[in-house]
Amino acid sequence: MATDTEKISQLQSAVANLNQISESEKTGFVNLVSRYLSGEAQQVEWSKIQTPTDEVVVPYDTLESTPEEPEETKMLLDKLVVLKLNGGLGTTMGCTGPKSVIEVRNGLTFLDLIVIQIESLNKKYGCSVPLLLMNSFNTHDDTQKIIEKYSNSNIEIHTFNQSQYPRLVADDFVPLPSKGHTDKDGWYPPGHGDVFPSLKNSGKLDALLSQGKEYVFVANSDNLGAVVDLKILNHLIRNKNEYCMEVTPKTLADVKGGTLISYEGKVQLLEIAQVPDQHVNEFKSIEKFKIFNTNNLWVNLKAIKRLVEADALKMEIIPNPKEVDGVKVLQLETAAGAAIKFFDHAIGINVPRSRFLPVKASSDLLLVQSDLYTVVDGFVIRNPARTNPANPSIELGPEFKKVANFLSRFKSIPSIIELDSLKVAGDVWFGANITLKGKVSIVVKSGVKLEIPEGVVLENKEINGPEDL
Repeated sequence: MATDTEKISQLQSAVANLNQISESEKTGFVNLVSRYLSGEAQQVEWSKIQTPTDEVVVPYDTLESTPEEPEETKMLLDKLVVLKLNGGLGTTMGCTGPKSVIEVRNGLTFLDLIVIQIESLNKKYGCSVPLLLMNSFNTHDDTQKIIEKYSNSNIEIHTFNQSQYPRLVADDFVPLPSKGHTDKDGWYPPGHGDVFPSLKNSGKLDALLSQGKEYVFVANSDNLGAVVDLKILNHLIRNKNEYCMEVTPKTLADVKGGTLISYEGKVQLLEIAQVPDQHVNEFKSIEKFKIFNTNNLWVNLKAIKRLVEADALKMEIIPNPKEVDGVKVLQLETAAGAAIKFFDHAIGINVPRSRFLPVKASSDLLLVQSDLYTVVDGFVIRNPARTNPANPSIELGPEFKKVANFLSRFKSIPSIIELDSLKVAGDVWFGANITLKGKVSIVVKSGVKLEIPEGVVLENKEINGPEDL
């Protein structure tokens, strides 16, 4: 067996010959693999974990209100950049191309809504908040074409690519492209923790600093709740916080999400992968760990520059095993939230659940296309007619997984203001103007086709076939 030192020197010579990627990508990749092989301690000492105080995780309702004067608001906003993580493909939802171009509502895509939101801010306050999209090599070409349609808007839109790293063959730690896999399957984007070095390497970071920008608001492009919040921006500027993670109260649907802890005097992210096996159930409970990371992050640009240049952002490595044409490969990734412990005066802010509205599956699409939400100026706003603060839980069978199939099975999205839970499985089709209330389960056997007639109200019903309607 080759020693780790031998593996690294073999890797270095193999990577040197990969002419598809830049020198900074080569260096970044070799550094990541070296750190992984050295086996840096990933797990935490459970007894040292402390629950963060309100100074560290600030309750949202204690934030000061923002300045009344439009001029002061303009000054705040002129320090801000919005960055959306746009590297993901819509493959899990049956779409080709960037996930951000899936239509969410009224024919508008995630990207349309983001652009409309920032346009209305810029117009209202006369400021110039730019939009940055961090693409991956998977989404770059499509995104470049798509953003041409915004060329007349009042926003500067910048794109840059996150790093492209070669997948590693698990057996011998040789890059997959060195073994003839030179197509896209040989490569991967190394997680959103890469946002900081990529911002610097692309030249965008220095350009933004030279324009007087101070903070970047980073969020997933599929989180419809991640909109610019002046109270948060105002708080960070006043308190000189270099980093802020928005967290929100955990429900049973979020038990796997990372949480913030105080550890050896610093605030840090605790992910399920770092939890010793015997404590996983405790990690998932909502008694001890009451909050989770929304991945809405606010970060000071000068601090990013300082830390990237010092090569100080050594986030926990997340090994992600995959298989390509029967070959077992490894992708090493990092998460942007894990960077919190490297920044000065880093905090969490415990925000309302409305700031976390991700669309990961067609069941989420059903929520945001329903009467539970409306869209105003690109902002997705929850219907006050629903008194329950939690959204209904929705479970759709594989027949609904792809967006096209999901859309074809609903003549119109049912009214769900008073719905608690919905489970649908099998060959089910919905007519128009249906109302669902309470707990509804529609589960039909294989080979049975069920059409729910238009206009019906289903309340606390269990349906297994036409006879139950």
